[in-house]
Amino acid sequence: MHSENWQTQLASAFTDFQTLCDYLQLSPNDLTLSLDAVKQFPLRVPLAFASRIEKSNPLDPLLRQILPINDELKSYAGFSDDPVGDLNAVKQTGVLHKYHGRVLLINTGACAIHCRYCFRRNFPYADLQLSKQQESEVIQTIQNDTSIQEVILSGGDPLILNDARLARLFEALAQILTLKRIRIHTRLPIVLPVRVTDELLEILKNSPKKIIVVLHCNHTNEIDEDVAKACQRLTSAGVTLLNQSVLLQGVNDDVETLCSLSERLFEVGVLPYYLHFLDKANGTGHFQVSKTKALALLTAVQNQLSGYLVPKLVTEQAGELSKQYLHSVL
Repeated sequence: MHSENWQTQLASAFTDFQTLCDYLQLSPNDLTLSLDAVKQFPLRVPLAFASRIEKSNPLDPLLRQILPINDELKSYAGFSDDPVGDLNAVKQTGVLHKYHGRVLLINTGACAIHCRYCFRRNFPYADLQLSKQQESEVIQTIQNDTSIQEVILSGGDPLILNDARLARLFEALAQILTLKRIRIHTRLPIVLPVRVTDELLEILKNSPKKIIVVLHCNHTNEIDEDVAKACQRLTSAGVTLLNQSVLLQGVNDDVETLCSLSERLFEVGVLPYYLHFLDKANGTGHFQVSKTKALALLTAVQNQLSGYLVPKLVTEQAGELSKQYLHSVL
């Protein structure tokens, strides 16, 4: 594992679907690729993730997550550019305050990978991401509000920030006595496991606050040996590892895949946390699974797995005071 070259790997990610198709031994003619979809939301996938996609398989579940296709241009009833009410929750630039006791920072608009089902794919990051200069104002806001016990670093993906920038942020947060926890929502240890550098581990290990890293993994095939090692390194640094998935049509909407994912996550030290019902962002309707099917899947998973391996099936609704649980048994 070469920890020093994550930025080089990030810079050389696939951004052209012909190059990606060549690598995956696929013909664009076998896929419903859309240049217009790319214009709306660019293609981006690191080699570390692309290498886990099965060659010559147009139906591969990892490929489906990152491939821009014609279906993204269709309109679906009830879908919008701001499906979870993030814009109404903006309290100051870069800060979302939806739920009691915790505040979310939009640390960056950048991600290592562009997942086609992303609920923030239409988010105005240029106007609302947190700049280095604005960080001190936000720290002051958190300091002044003693009800805030947890800070969530989000984006984009907060681990796109370099270790020096993260170290400064963690040092500032360490000074807030009323703060108990720092939560990092990230896909980087999954899609680019070399991002888990020695420097990052030191930052996390040395923080006086409890650190929770919420990974985002949707399919067992995303977890190769490099990802397993990255997870083990994070656990060894005292980090609590959780996972959230999105229930996606054609990716993980079957019992065998969901059970296999939970088992594999636990094997590498990650506790299944949330299974999100799809947020209704424009361009993502083709991934939607019906609530009836989602509940039937949850029941089947509950019947097969120990309780701690069953993620909570949740939906996020604008204006609600928490995530809403979808229960298999009413």
